[in-house]
Amino acid sequence: MALNSVKDAAMTAVVTDVLIVGAGPTGLTLACDLARRGVRALVVEQADALFPGSRGKGIQPRTQEVFDDLGILGAAEAAGGTYPVGMIWQNGERQGEHRMFDEREPTQDAPYDRPLMLPQWRTQEILYARLRELGGDEIAFGAALTGIAQDDDGVTAHLADGRTVRAAYAVAADGGRSAVRAALGIGMTGDWGLPCSNEAESLGKVDPNPVLVADVRIPSLDRDNWHMFPPTAEGAGFLAVCPLPGIPDFQLTAQFTDGTAPDPSLEGVRKVVAARTHLTADEVTEVRWASAFRPRAALADRFREGRVFLAGDAAHVHSPAGGQGLNTSVQDAYNLGWKLGAVLRGGAPAALLDTYEEERLPVAAQMLGLSTRIHRGEERRGDATRQLGLGYRDSSLAVETRTGLADDALRAGDRAPDGPCAGGRLFDAFRGPHWTLLAVGTDAELPSLEGDLTHVHRVDAYAPYGKGLFLVRPDGYVGWAGEDARGLADYFRLIHQAG
Repeated sequence: MALNSVKDAAMTAVVTDVLIVGAGPTGLTLACDLARRGVRALVVEQADALFPGSRGKGIQPRTQEVFDDLGILGAAEAAGGTYPVGMIWQNGERQGEHRMFDEREPTQDAPYDRPLMLPQWRTQEILYARLRELGGDEIAFGAALTGIAQDDDGVTAHLADGRTVRAAYAVAADGGRSAVRAALGIGMTGDWGLPCSNEAESLGKVDPNPVLVADVRIPSLDRDNWHMFPPTAEGAGFLAVCPLPGIPDFQLTAQFTDGTAPDPSLEGVRKVVAARTHLTADEVTEVRWASAFRPRAALADRFREGRVFLAGDAAHVHSPAGGQGLNTSVQDAYNLGWKLGAVLRGGAPAALLDTYEEERLPVAAQMLGLSTRIHRGEERRGDATRQLGLGYRDSSLAVETRTGLADDALRAGDRAPDGPCAGGRLFDAFRGPHWTLLAVGTDAELPSLEGDLTHVHRVDAYAPYGKGLFLVRPDGYVGWAGEDARGLADYFRLIHQAG
């Protein structure tokens, strides 16, 4: 950049509602959600382009519901695919099949029944395309954050190109080595190479052994299975090669338990493939992306510092086992998006934003424990990994006015199930940035509603709900529930302000 251009940039202050640092799945999800609420958001990304690798390739059923609401599930399904059955190899012979997770059939209340395989780079492309459709601002690539400060009225951030950004709020979505988190002085508890507190020890060491993950081309290998090669007799760790949908790439994952370091070069990948499989080195024709890491599990000590929020890997770092990291991160953004929109556009009190950490930090801790147990082989991938059972019953936003409920009854704070509604689906009724009031199997009188902030639907009695009134939040969780409308007006006034 020429000297005059640098001076011009230095004098240019960009003003926006929300500054999002990081253009990964977390930042892009948040940007999409804010855009449909009419909230201006600037996404700044240190890299010169979107992330190029397949790293987080599993989209869990709950995240599929989020993508449905954001209007991108069709694109994700078209670009993705189901997980292939694992095939265990030994000495060049097929030993038998291995299924990575327990399968279940779709139901009316949970129509997305299994993970969708979608390379992370493709997920980000789809989110970026949706952001453009929604009229969101272009991402500022090559814009590293060099400083951030805040005052009572907003946040001021400085970028490496000399620009200054002024925003009402900022969100750190810049990954496990978050520059924003470091600037705020927020520590990480757990396996992070830092001194551990007693609480951190509960997370424990996930795995001392490094892992290589790479997107590779192996034209001679069939794409019908996820090929799995157990640890060798010489002490080297496992190796797995998974075909990625819609493209000729495989995702290769190799663990190093023999004290050697992963080599992400073409020659390094060829060497490990030749040593641990029946394939020859030259059958690996290309390495398109590669990364080496040690599995970790860590949780930020807090998810907020004043007007700055942590989301995604900046707030919690997972082992890739079980496919929880990207999904938990997307759902962070989904939780925060409607709350920022409510405060910035709906006149809600700023205290509403306190519920982001209140709700998401316990969920992140729960998912960290799950992914760590799966990594260690202590728990199988099952219902918990689908994330459909996550909820916010203990949240201050969950108000349950009914009594005497059965143990398995739907309660305030739970995920709102899908089901039939006016010839369509409840998910169709929920889709969009509004709240939804459901009168299920009841003729109870409803309060008068004004504007488009809350949509009302009466539906027949339906087992997953039972009977009653259910006020569903913009992120698909029941906020308030009652047998009749008593108490709803008070809650409605709060959320009417909250948008």
